[in-house]
Amino acid sequence: MSDRPLVVVLGASGFVGSALVTELAGRDVRLRLVARRPAVVPPGHAAEAEVLTADLTGAGQVAEAIAGADVVVNLLLYTGGGTWRAAEDESRGERVNVGVVRDVVAAVRAERRDGPPPVVLFPGSTSQVGPRAEARIDGTEPDAPVTAYDRQKLAAERELKAATAEGLLRGVTLRLGTVFGGRVSPTATDRGVVTTMVRRALAGEPLTVWNDGTAERDLLYVGDVADAFLAALDHADSLAGRHWLIGTGGGRSVRDVFTAVAAAVAARTGAPAVPVISVPAPPDATGMDFHSVVADPAAFHAVTGWQARVPFREALERTVSSLIGGDEVPI
Repeated sequence: MSDRPLVVVLGASGFVGSALVTELAGRDVRLRLVARRPAVVPPGHAAEAEVLTADLTGAGQVAEAIAGADVVVNLLLYTGGGTWRAAEDESRGERVNVGVVRDVVAAVRAERRDGPPPVVLFPGSTSQVGPRAEARIDGTEPDAPVTAYDRQKLAAERELKAATAEGLLRGVTLRLGTVFGGRVSPTATDRGVVTTMVRRALAGEPLTVWNDGTAERDLLYVGDVADAFLAALDHADSLAGRHWLIGTGGGRSVRDVFTAVAAAVAARTGAPAVPVISVPAPPDATGMDFHSVVADPAAFHAVTGWQARVPFREALERTVSSLIGGDEVPI
């Protein structure tokens, strides 16, 4: 038996998963990388790595995937329609976003073994609080989610908190701001509004904001998110049983973000900057689309020392370069 901890990453080939695997691979751990597409292990890694291809929504798949785990990082996210909005009217969203967490809890309960309970890390969303008059949140606010996605995230988070209170595991939820960035591995699929707008700008298409585009978002570079999960892993005992806000502490309006995207693409390609225009919001827009959310990460920083390290402009330039050249970017 190895004395190195076993870290299982569910969704290891995904956007955030690939960034986290790149960081974890440099640690003296055993890695089990689980996803529907084979995950890529970075060259020259120190970790002992095992790649497992599985559909974790199948019966018994989660239990098999996390057997013997000291740490489980559940980064599965249902985006069947390409965005979080796919969760709104598809039961598969609930199965992935909540059901897999329930399966993790059930598997840990069934396995019951000696030693400390496993650490389970889970990504929530800052938007779980729902629309608020004040943009800035610090994690103490009552939750009033208005979308199915946010309700699913909150339900999964509560499952982990209950299991932590029971002593089954040490659950930590990191509520993330708007994550963006380029690909960090060949299997990772970039996602999110920033990369969508970069692709439009590269195609010479105008960038459209809904209504006036003044709602602010807290944008997090994917490498900073990976660092936050590592910090949570290193301080799991102090963090367990709670949710924590992960953000830069600063907001940018959607219009300003899109304008920066147009300028960054123009600077990289030499083409004129595409226009940013206002359009009416679509019927599926929700209250959260027009409310600002800025996450204060002070509580998480106080415990772990973590803070976002990649400035927005640099992160945007990396993202544009990745999408132009098709290369992986540093995290």
